[in-house]
Formats: sequence, C-alpha cells, structure tokens
Amino acid sequence: MRNRALLGAVGLAAVTATALAFADAPRATAQEATPAQAPAASPATVVDRDVLHAQVILAKLGFSSGLLDAKDSPAFKTALRGFQESRGLGVTGRLDRPTLAALSRHRGWRPTKTVELAPQMLAGPFLNPMPEDYADLSRLEGVPYRSPLEKLAEMFHTSPQMLVDLNGRDTPLRAGQTIVVPNALPTSRDYSIDDATWKRTVAYLNVDASQPEADHIVVDESEGVLKVLDADDKLIAQFPATMGSSQFPLPIGEWTIKGNAYNPDWRFDPDLIAGSAPDAEETVVPPGPNNPVGVVWMDLSKEHYGIHGTPEPQNIGRTESNGCIRLTNWDAARLSMMVKPGTKAVFQR
Repeated sequence: MRNRALLGAVGLAAVTATALAFADAPRATAQEATPAQAPAASPATVVDRDVLHAQVILAKLGFSSGLLDAKDSPAFKTALRGFQESRGLGVTGRLDRPTLAALSRHRGWRPTKTVELAPQMLAGPFLNPMPEDYADLSRLEGVPYRSPLEKLAEMFHTSPQMLVDLNGRDTPLRAGQTIVVPNALPTSRDYSIDDATWKRTVAYLNVDASQPEADHIVVDESEGVLKVLDADDKLIAQFPATMGSSQFPLPIGEWTIKGNAYNPDWRFDPDLIAGSAPDAEETVVPPGPNNPVGVVWMDLSKEHYGIHGTPEPQNIGRTESNGCIRLTNWDAARLSMMVKPGTKAVFQR
C-alpha cells in the first residue's frame, strides 16, 4: 500500500557521460534521432525480430507487454489476448493467422530503429549503487538513473540486456555513436501539456502525444492487467501491472481517480509498507525516475492507494506490491494522459 505522493519537480544538475560501453553499465530516456548505419561492434545476440515486431506494433496500438524485449513471455501473450479481444478475434494469446493478418496492416512500424546518441540522451546525474534505505534516499536531491544505459533502456521501453543484445557489448556510449533500439519512437510529440517539467518527462520517455480518452479503467487481478475502456465498454488499451500482496491485497471495488501528481515525491510510512524495520521512521523520498513510485502518481479515492510507475520495469507482473497498482514508467505516463479526475476505476479478481 503506497502512501499518497506529493507534488514535486526534478531539479538535477546535468553531467555528460563519455566513453562508456554497453558492457560497463546496467538499464534507459531520449530524443528521436536520425536513422543512420548500424554501429560496428562485437557480434550482437540473435534477437527474435518477429516477436519484437509484434510487440512494437501492439504497444503502438495500446497493448503493452511492458518491456520491448523480443521474448515470447506471459506478458507478450497477455498483450496478444488484449489485442485479439479488442479486434473481435479468437482470444488465443498466440500469433495465429488472423492475428498476424490484423497486425500486418501496421507492418510499416518496423521493429527497430537506428538512432544517433545526442549529448542530452547520455546526460546525468547518475548514482550507482543506489541506496536501498529510504532514509538514505531521502537525503538525496533527487533519485536519478544509475547509469546512461539504464536511462537509454527506459527511453526505448526495453532492458539494458536487450540493448546489449542488439548492439554487442563493445559499442561505446558516447555522443555521435549510432545504436540500434526497439522502435518505441512516438508518432507525435505534439503534447497538450502546460507543465514544462512533465512535458520533458513524457518526451524523453517517448510517450506518444496521441492517446485515446478513457471512460473507465478495470484492474483485473486474475489477468494481471490494467484495462482501459471507452464509453461503449470497448477495450482500447491494456497494460501489464503489479497489484496487491497477501498482506496488502488489491482493494476490490469501484473507485475514482482523483488526479495526477507528476514527477512526485513519495512519503514513506513504515506502517503501510511490508517488511519495514520496527524502528523505521517516516521520511520523504525526492523525485526522480528511480523514485519508488516512478514518474507519476494517479491518486485514487481509496485512501493511501494509487496507480504509479516503478524504478524496476523488469519486475512488473513478477513481484508483489503494497496494495497499489504499479506500471512501467512509460505505461504509467501514457495512462495518465488517458484519464482525468473522476475517471472510474474498477478493481476485480
């Protein structure tokens, strides 16, 4: 069960990283770059481009598998089922012939892009190792990325390992270097956002400016997803989610979204967090992409509960939460553009 986040802005000094290689760091934010020739480096790992292509198309259509990792994972199968339901296809969770035919209409969205690294894509600050104790985190000016590679992985909705697999371990991380990335680039950056800091956040997370409007959302514990539906109860988007635990189960019922806090602080209350030390004290963790609630908090009418991002996107759907609903930072940012104060949120098993 997460405490209510506090509004805050990320005010972190910039540091430029140079001469690192993929082998040197852990996980990824950025701007669209001009296509260029793929980098020469140590041989990249073979990637299942068919699965990656399907993941990219599904994500652009609103059916996220979380990470764009080219893996035929449970999250990928769940994304397929959501897409199939939305298109009136047989819900098989497989890349069957009808599903391939429906996806092929969007085959122009290629599975990867080649981008040139700009200085701002590698800019820090970075902090590695990251303190694990909330009291230590509270003393930081912000909770930044651990490394340029983590920042790049977040930008392109993937994992550090996937970037290594696509580029080889010897590819340098420096301005001017070209790298291959999953095609998470948006079709539009025409954001209708007044908050300048939040606008920069969604831009570096490569969140598309064009999003459908949610009439209501459904958090389904049995499927492990958050569903976005329109006024006709048609499924228009779906995101993998982590929700609840044995100690703090998902609060089944009907709630409403009260509002969004962008780049939020997070108040740690040991009474509401499983496994807290007996002598732990309340403290406030400052903003940043590795803040415990990520880059956005969508406050719910259920006290202490919200929908939010995460500093660990690879764990979505694989670990427990303290009652709240956790998405990847890019999916949480996207969802926040679909909902508004008063949007109904149904939690079900």
